[in-house]
Amino acid sequence: MLPANLELSLDAFNQLLMHTPGTAAPIPVTPVRAFPIAAPDDAIALVDNHGSERLWIEHLTDLTPDNAQRVRQTLASREMTPLILRINHVSRFATPSVWQIETNHGATELTLKTEDDIRPLPSGGYLVADTFGLQFKIPPRSQLDRQSQRYLARFL
Repeated sequence: MLPANLELSLDAFNQLLMHTPGTAAPIPVTPVRAFPIAAPDDAIALVDNHGSERLWIEHLTDLTPDNAQRVRQTLASREMTPLILRINHVSRFATPSVWQIETNHGATELTLKTEDDIRPLPSGGYLVADTFGLQFKIPPRSQLDRQSQRYLARFL
């Protein structure tokens, strides 16, 4: 249950602050998603600087629109999972394999250690982990160009 009169604000450094009745000063908090891929707008904890949970948000829609927007803005500044838009080249069709890719953040490469590092998502896309532990999202295959679909199919 959310406290009555809960107010969230951002300070000059874009730190999320929680104002609750009965507290003298706002508490700096950080939103943490429990299920960032499967349910990004559900099960969000606001934790303080010591890692202690200060508030549990079952659904972002439980907050006022302004408070929900501030939580989304803070999460967006902390989290980044590049979206693969195109697979330009793969070094070989066995693992380990180096992929030359285009993402929504620019061109890069990833090294796929095993086929097990490509996991399906409930949305129909895939999540790929490279050898350094970086996570990349791949949209559903129908949203990729033909060449990218062929490359991806070889590893699924």
